[in-house]
Amino acid sequence: MNLKELVTDACNKELFIKPSDYIRFALNYLEFIKTNLQAVIVSRNENHYQFFQYKQEGTYNVTRPINSNLMYSFEEFERESKDFLTILSDIRGSDSKANREIVNRTIYTAQQCIGAALDALPAKKSNTARKINGDLFERFIRLIISEIGVSVTEGTISVPVKLDGEMAFKMNYQHDLIVQVDSETKAIGSVKTSSKDRIDKIFIDKFLYNKLTDTDIPHFAIFLNDVQRKGKEGKYGINSTFLTGHFKGYTVKLNPVDGVYYCDIRPNMITEQILKNYIKTFDNFVFTDVWEFLK
Repeated sequence: MNLKELVTDACNKELFIKPSDYIRFALNYLEFIKTNLQAVIVSRNENHYQFFQYKQEGTYNVTRPINSNLMYSFEEFERESKDFLTILSDIRGSDSKANREIVNRTIYTAQQCIGAALDALPAKKSNTARKINGDLFERFIRLIISEIGVSVTEGTISVPVKLDGEMAFKMNYQHDLIVQVDSETKAIGSVKTSSKDRIDKIFIDKFLYNKLTDTDIPHFAIFLNDVQRKGKEGKYGINSTFLTGHFKGYTVKLNPVDGVYYCDIRPNMITEQILKNYIKTFDNFVFTDVWEFLK
């Protein structure tokens, strides 16, 4: 496939209905970039991040940061993605370090292939590209959760608000993930490609929902990464978009969320005490934590 065909496919959300559709697209994209890039640019400050630059057909656009420690090559993805759906279908019986790596890296690679392809769009369509990429990531995570055998949906939950013991009115909450058992809500999740401008809402949603319902339903969040490109051409680097102070403040003074999961986790999330208590790589969600939410 050429770049124009890849971008057209990435813009068509009807082509991404099953997890295998994401794998198919990633294989096509990874095969394309083997020989069709203008350049691979290395980040100045964190060298394992790279940026792909397209040729004239992509107006020499430069992509988002790609973590080379997570992004599979075409050959690696072709080999490892064959096991991906098998692992998901027996997630509780296939827990191993190797399988956890396959899950994280397959999801990261497949989603970044979509995002990087959309980066070839003209600058005036950047908002459209962000919306498509975000929608497809939300769908991908819902499909994965369904593949492991957990009932999940998206939509609105109507919360009754009582005054003096009687229902006075209802408030509607829109959620990306509603995890259920026999139609009973067991956990509520947010799915976004980045926490930028969204971290506050996750904490506040948990506080308000549980306050209004007098419950303690777990709330969690799933993110792809929290990095963005910075600098000028020839001097590109990466910036973190994670608001460490906000996360710590809300955790200590409002209420902690019950889990935050990343495919591409930042170094300080592993080393700083408050952060590492609540933030983990995505494999922890599907292999262990979601089952605890269901109890």
